[in-house]
Amino acid sequence: MGKILCATRGGEASYRAQDAAIQLAKERNDVLVFLYVVNIDFLNKTAAPIVVDAENEVTKMGQFLLVMAQERAAEQGIEAETALYEGEVREELIKAVQELGASMVILGRPIDPEGVFATTGLENFAAAITAETGVETRII
Repeated sequence: MGKILCATRGGEASYRAQDAAIQLAKERNDVLVFLYVVNIDFLNKTAAPIVVDAENEVTKMGQFLLVMAQERAAEQGIEAETALYEGEVREELIKAVQELGASMVILGRPIDPEGVFATTGLENFAAAITAETGVETRII
């Protein structure tokens, strides 16, 4: 039995990735873990009290998105686990793969291939995860 780690951030791309991960977990009889990484680096130029408050809110949002993903899995007959990490996404995702013993990583393909999560960058990111961990990484 393997372990599928599905990174999630909310939105359509994440829903497609979640559904694919749920289906794969069913087919392979694997454990499914949804991962959310809290990263507030974009707030580094803001006053400290605001950053602390924003970090709490982003963490709560991440917890909510993980519960939603868990419920989506439960509706399809899969009992999923969740993990919330804090820090830089690439580092934390690789750390999660190693700490949780993942045998596969699922990433959501962006709806807008030129947007914030551009396809080329995501493909490079997936290749880096596989190169560093030896774990298959799929973009769905």
